[in-house]
Amino acid sequence: MSESKKTAIVTGASSGIGYAIALNLLLDGWCVYGLDQKKVNLNNTQFHSIEIDLNDTQELKRVLDLILGSVVPSAVVHAAGLLRVGSLGDLDFQAGDLMWRTHVEVASKLADRILPAMISKGFGRMILIGSRVSVGIAHRSQYAATKAALVSLARSWAAEVISAGVTVNVISPAATDTPMLVDPTRSSRAPQTPPIGRLIKPEEVASLTLYLLGENAGAITGQDIAICGGSSVTR
Repeated sequence: MSESKKTAIVTGASSGIGYAIALNLLLDGWCVYGLDQKKVNLNNTQFHSIEIDLNDTQELKRVLDLILGSVVPSAVVHAAGLLRVGSLGDLDFQAGDLMWRTHVEVASKLADRILPAMISKGFGRMILIGSRVSVGIAHRSQYAATKAALVSLARSWAAEVISAGVTVNVISPAATDTPMLVDPTRSSRAPQTPPIGRLIKPEEVASLTLYLLGENAGAITGQDIAICGGSSVTR
């Protein structure tokens, strides 16, 4: 890969899946811009921590202007996310709006700005971190809807950029061992352990991400790839 093809933007890089992805990329020699509300502690000269509220449209535009002013990244991974649970009759619509803006609108803003630049370079990879619950699950309706939307967006964008050497995919893990699982807002709704008998590891998601960002994954696009620990087999 050329130098520009070794640069990635990773949202949600301060913890969980985003952190594991950023670390894996750095170990593979990538330059990584980590976008998160909190400072990302990765001691590597190839890592650039950018503190940002991704839902601040003007601030996101400023940050993307800064990055794209010096390099066209070959990869963007939208791993930032949050989970709020709720049952019918007690849905939190403010929380639902926040999840939609963070998952769907931020993904759209990233794609709208970065994918055209990737097209001009003739190479690019976009990964959206989805969820197994996108197929629908009780007490997760608002969250599931945002993750289902990511699949539709990825397929639509993939169709637009497929002839330009650019791919767009979704990785949908089952319950993953991240700080999100101990968020007090979901304490009444325990995660469902996959049939393998344990939670998915963030490093497992990061390993698949690294492959999908490489040149050898150029024929994989518009896909929703599950890391489900057997959940798909038993449904």
